[in-house]
Amino acid sequence: MAPYFAVRITAGQEKSTALLIHTRCISRSLPIKAIIAPDEVKGLFFIESPSSHLVERAIAGMKHVKGWVPGKVASSEIESFLIPRSPLEDLNVGDVVEIISGPFRGMKGKVTRIDHTKEEVTLELLEAAYTLPITVHGDSIKKVTG
Repeated sequence: MAPYFAVRITAGQEKSTALLIHTRCISRSLPIKAIIAPDEVKGLFFIESPSSHLVERAIAGMKHVKGWVPGKVASSEIESFLIPRSPLEDLNVGDVVEIISGPFRGMKGKVTRIDHTKEEVTLELLEAAYTLPITVHGDSIKKVTG
């Protein structure tokens, strides 16, 4: 496995810059193995390459690139971005959550049931006049209190 190198870029331009660098690597036949632009990290992405001079050749003169961080990034640090994380990992029955998308956006509810296979949560809305259970996807909520 080749080492990883971190490249600093303009925040919000990670995906487009990674695609441009990928195209450059193909056209110049640079042996870059992977370009990783995780959503969790803003202003950085990672390039898997046999040596740092290949990274320099790949990013030289590229728009939105501010430079690269000297030194190698440990593969154990990169692996945390590659393993998908369930949005329901830290959620328990009884937690208060806020709905962040959909028709009930902005409302708060109490978790009554969690379906890990479908990644869905059943909530009782706290702001409703009567008990109103709704089922929403795990990506549509964020935890407020435990």
